[in-house]
Amino acid sequence: MGQAFRDLQAGHRAMALAEAVYELSKSFPREELYGLTGQLRRSALSIPSHIAEGSSSNSLGEFKQFPGVARGWTYEVRTQVESARNLKFVSPEKVQGVWGLAHEAGRMLYALLESL
Repeated sequence: MGQAFRDLQAGHRAMALAEAVYELSKSFPREELYGLTGQLRRSALSIPSHIAEGSSSNSLGEFKQFPGVARGWTYEVRTQVESARNLKFVSPEKVQGVWGLAHEAGRMLYALLESL
């Protein structure tokens, strides 16, 4: 579509979310490395990855698919972070920051979809 990933504000917010998830998950128990830690990190990285992939699309129809999928990943991240909080892997205060970023990224992706 010609709109570079680096030009999309949703992409910047998604990258900030992925970085926050990595920082948050550093404190998870070691035995969760291949469980919740890995799944949460993959989910968080999927958001900016889908935005970047979509930005390289050749048509509007193709491009529209990617922000929608990325937005779905924001909900997955929020669910996994809530699970980590419930399992007491992380404090509620730390969860708030990641939740806020996920909410913002989802809102920005929704706005991007509406603008297309």
